[in-house]
Amino acid sequence: MSDAALFAPPGIDVPAQDLGWREFLRAARRNALRIWPRAAYEQLVLEQRFLGRPRLLLNDPAAIHRVLVEQAESYRRTAASIRLLRPIVGDGLLLSEGDAWRHQRRSLAPAFRPRTIGLLARPIAAVVAETVRTLRGVANQPVALLGVMQHLALEIAGRSMFSLEIRDHGAAMRALLEEFAAGPGRPFLLDLLLPISIPSPRDFARRRFRARWMALIERIIAQRMQAPEPEEPRDLLDLLRAARDPLTGAPFSPPLLRDQVATMIVAGHETTALTLFWSLYLLASAPAEQARVAAEVATIDLGEDNAAAALSGLAQTRAVVSEALRLYPPAFAIARQAIAADSIGGHAVDPGTMLLISPWVLHRHRRLWRAPEAFDPTRFLPDAPPIARFAYLPFGAGPRVCIGASFAMAEATLALAVLIQAFEIMPAESEPVRPVSVITTHPDRPATFHLRARSSSSNMNA
Repeated sequence: MSDAALFAPPGIDVPAQDLGWREFLRAARRNALRIWPRAAYEQLVLEQRFLGRPRLLLNDPAAIHRVLVEQAESYRRTAASIRLLRPIVGDGLLLSEGDAWRHQRRSLAPAFRPRTIGLLARPIAAVVAETVRTLRGVANQPVALLGVMQHLALEIAGRSMFSLEIRDHGAAMRALLEEFAAGPGRPFLLDLLLPISIPSPRDFARRRFRARWMALIERIIAQRMQAPEPEEPRDLLDLLRAARDPLTGAPFSPPLLRDQVATMIVAGHETTALTLFWSLYLLASAPAEQARVAAEVATIDLGEDNAAAALSGLAQTRAVVSEALRLYPPAFAIARQAIAADSIGGHAVDPGTMLLISPWVLHRHRRLWRAPEAFDPTRFLPDAPPIARFAYLPFGAGPRVCIGASFAMAEATLALAVLIQAFEIMPAESEPVRPVSVITTHPDRPATFHLRARSSSSNMNA
């Protein structure tokens, strides 16, 4: 298929020049995808300043490798990213540093080995099958799929982590997450300027939010602990409770166990919901690509008993998920601050310099991708030319790559396969859906779609 025939989803209005600090802060609070000018999509290293402080936006795969892998110990998380994320993920793996991070990573690694996907494929398949049955009841009217995908992903998180149906807690969890995104999760000027040791005025509200959010996580864990102890692990919580540091034998303390659970709920379910929404939106907008996925899944048994085995036969579906993650990466930026002098892409890096890697920009960079704005899942098919490792970062890279990346891909691929096996998805609106990012990359409104049930002969799991 020629590049001209490919569907190119609506993007954003890219500023022609660098934004002034007021415009930058306004964009960061409303839609952070607009903070980078056109030059960001053309230059491999873009040098900028913010209130007199230097910062580099890296698109050069070699430079990204240096920051995230080769010299990872020389670059730390920024104060702003810590103060914005800690209220919702605590001191778990995402924000820990140094020896604390190494202890957590060693302890968690066994829980995310490939065998875990087999353990968790059944609850994924069960939840998606239930969602299909619910959607059949409203298939004759427009459906806001983002909310449906958020409920689906939250239910999967509840069952895969706790072996619990999440209906008793789901509404409270979604309400708190939406409250965070609308308030405490948005950056203010002092958040970007103050060191983490000096609280910004908004940090006090964030501490109050954290107390309520973590109390909810503790209530869910307490409910789950009332179940009888199993002989074999049932879910991620069993694996986390059994986790031991292979060097010290130390388990997770109760507060740290809680923070790991919070991290996985936030990072896991929201990422999956958005990935599924954007995958469905792209397929609804590109019927030929949807037909290819439908043909692939038509005769595959995607039921609970065969879910794990079915994943190996979903190359086309997985390619769509991968391309959706390229066009709409859930995390729009990775921020690091230099703690030692270095040189990146011919640019001197002084201690204190901020280094930014934006998957949104990187994945659409004109020097790294052919037809970067186009939806083209063939980039990710098994026989496609290999993609440069550090040109595609939906889950980060290096020692701090997302530990649950394989599970997230399996979850999204299996869920998308079941949904397309059951329904033909079509847009219910002519207005394009545009991406907005403050914490994650989400649609600008709750767009609606028409769902048409596929024939029973091609739907094995209705």
